[in-house]
Amino acid sequence: VPIPAPKPVPKPLPAPQPEPKWTIEKIGSASIAINYHSPGVRGRTIWGGLVPYDEVWVTGAHNATTLEIDKDFIVNGVSIPKGKYAIFTIPNKKSWTIIINKNWNQHLTDDYQQSEDLVRIKVKPVLSKIKTERLQYFITKKASNKSTIAMAWEKIKIQFELTIK
Repeated sequence: VPIPAPKPVPKPLPAPQPEPKWTIEKIGSASIAINYHSPGVRGRTIWGGLVPYDEVWVTGAHNATTLEIDKDFIVNGVSIPKGKYAIFTIPNKKSWTIIINKNWNQHLTDDYQQSEDLVRIKVKPVLSKIKTERLQYFITKKASNKSTIAMAWEKIKIQFELTIK
């Protein structure tokens, strides 16, 4: 009796990859662009799980999230020249630290150095009743030269203000 050949084992489907995204807004005469990867919750524990507390996080996935502005600007009283920067955060249950760092061209936090931080902002995370499945950034115009930059994912939202010079 011939023995049937074993059936090939199907390869598992790859996990959905974070989507590259852009958020772009005009504030006064300045153009602000945020480029990021948008991971999904997909039933995972995000805060204190996938994203550990009290560690520098890329605030997206893969490459550093970038903030690019074509005019000089101010964040938390610190003047920053026009250019391209990385946004990092340090999540915590009670407060987060938002970081704008000079080195935008890096993978995750592999090359992150605190000495390259331009500004650190302490903010309180806002808990939402509505779940944001995929990480999102928002730029909201507040005045002719002011905006709020916000990030929402899972049930957390953080934000900081930015003023164009």
